[in-house]
Amino acid sequence: EPIREIDLVLDMADYLKARKQKYYVLFMFGIYTGLRISDILKLRARDVRGKNHVYIREKKTGKEKRFLINAELKPIIEDFIRDKRDFEFLFKSPNYPNKAISRQQVYNILNTAAYAVGIKDNIGTHTLRKTFGYHMHQQGVSLATLKEIFNHSSEAVTARYIGINQDIQDMSIKGLSYHKAGRGRK
Repeated sequence: EPIREIDLVLDMADYLKARKQKYYVLFMFGIYTGLRISDILKLRARDVRGKNHVYIREKKTGKEKRFLINAELKPIIEDFIRDKRDFEFLFKSPNYPNKAISRQQVYNILNTAAYAVGIKDNIGTHTLRKTFGYHMHQQGVSLATLKEIFNHSSEAVTARYIGINQDIQDMSIKGLSYHKAGRGRK
């Protein structure tokens, strides 16, 4: 599920920033780019240093993708990579000289942070991507645009992926009233 409440997104960021810069930057990278965690973890300093756009080949689809580094994300990245050499992974494993942290480690980090800030929903590595899509849609980005960003096959897939189908269903059921629609009964 996406993290729907913006305050909880900010709480997660604050929690991670206080724990370790690497995990904070990883979280911010995920919620500002919408990339899959597998694609984020393979990035190196040279892929983002001094760039406005980053080019990747998606691990899952094999498709090339270009994405803009958001103006709010850019200074976070620049500060983070200041002392990194070009060949270094952005999110380097502490146990190996030049290997990225694992998906499992990201999962554990996100769940620890979610628990700490009071998020009870299921949190996974796709939560960052879904949060990106959900909040983009809340800020007026169309499902058609999000479908293209995510490389989904349809807008319906995108709506289900970012969790707005459930929101729409809940609001529809909540608004159901036989009394209001009936003979004026209350």
